Amino acid sequence: MRGLRGRLHEHTLATVSAAMLDQGRSLTGGQGRGLTVGVETAVDAFVDTFVAGGDLTRTRAAFHEFGRTEYREGHRIDALRSVLTVGARAIWSAVSDPASPLDRADLSAVAHALFGYVDMLAGAAAEGYLDEQQDAAHDWALLRRRLITLLVQPDPPTDTALHAAGEAARWPLPAAVTVVSVEGTDAEHLARAVGAGAIATVIDGATSLVVPSRAATVLPGAVARGLTGRRAAVGPETELRRARVSHRLSRRALQLQQSGTLPDGVIGCDDHLVTLLTAWEPGVADRLTARALAPLASATPASREVLAETLLAWLRCQGQVIPTAEALHTHPQTVRYRLRKLRDAYGSRLDDPDERLALHLGLL
Repeated sequence: MRGLRGRLHEHTLATVSAAMLDQGRSLTGGQGRGLTVGVETAVDAFVDTFVAGGDLTRTRAAFHEFGRTEYREGHRIDALRSVLTVGARAIWSAVSDPASPLDRADLSAVAHALFGYVDMLAGAAAEGYLDEQQDAAHDWALLRRRLITLLVQPDPPTDTALHAAGEAARWPLPAAVTVVSVEGTDAEHLARAVGAGAIATVIDGATSLVVPSRAATVLPGAVARGLTGRRAAVGPETELRRARVSHRLSRRALQLQQSGTLPDGVIGCDDHLVTLLTAWEPGVADRLTARALAPLASATPASREVLAETLLAWLRCQGQVIPTAEALHTHPQTVRYRLRKLRDAYGSRLDDPDERLALHLGLL
C-alpha cells in the first residue's frame, strides 16, 4: 500500500479534477492547489490508517472545512457527494489494477476499509456543508431583521442607510410594501409560506412580514394560504419609507384580535379602520363613550340604553327620521318623541358636525 501511494495520488487527482471540471468548476490558482492538497491528504490518511491504524481527527476536520467551502462557493451537496464517490472509485481503480501487487485477500480488506473511510469523509463534509448553511441562514436572518427594523423605526431611514441595508440583505428594495403582523415567532417559515418575495423577523413577540407591492395582486390569496389557522393582520400598502405606518396598524390590529375585539383569522386593517381608531390608545375610547353618554346621566338605565341606541341609529342615518325608524323597527312617531328628549339633553351638539362625529364614535 505504501508503495502504491504515488500512483494513488496521481490517478485520484486526475480523476477528481476531471469530474470537477465537468461540474463547471475552475481549478486554477488557489483552488487547484487546494484540490491537490485535499486529494493527497485523503489518500495519505487512508493508506496510513489502513496500514497501521491511527487518529483521523485532523482528516475529519479538513473535510468538514471542505464541506463549508463547498457551500460558500455555491455548490450543491449532491455535487459534493459525487466528488467523494469519484475519488473513492479512483482509489479502488488504482489498487485493483491487474498490475497491482495486492492479492485477492488484500483487495477485500482494502475494499472494506475504503467504504468505511469514504463514508467518514462524506459524513464530515456533509456536516461542514450543513453547518455553514445554518450559519449563513442565521446571518441572513440577522441582516433582514436589521433591514425590517430600519423600515419600521419611528424616524424614516435615510436613502443611504436604506440602500445599504437592502444590499446587505440581498433584498431588492420595492417602491411600496405591505406589512403583515402574524401571531407566532417562526418568521422564516412564515416568509416561505407566504412567498411573493416576503421577508420576516420577530419584533416584540410576533412576526412582522414585509411583502413587496409588486405582489399586491396575489397578496390576499398568498397570505390566506400561507397563514391558515393563524391570527394575522394585513396592513395597508404604503411607500417603502412609510412602512412604519403599515407596521403600526397591523400590529395594533393583531393585538385587538388577541383581545377578542377583532375577529380571528387573516384580516385587513382597511376593513376595520373605525375599530382601530377608537381602540388605538387604551382609555381614549372609554373616555369618548363616557362623554357621549354624559347628557343622559339623569335617565334610568333602561331609558338611557334606548335613547343611546336611537341616537346612534339617527346619526348613522344622517338625521333622517324614517330610515332611523326602519333601522330600529319602530314607528317614526316614536323616533320623533325620543329625538325631542335627545335635543333637550344634547342641545346644539346635534347640529355641530364635529360633535356629531364624536358622538357617533363614542356610541359605537
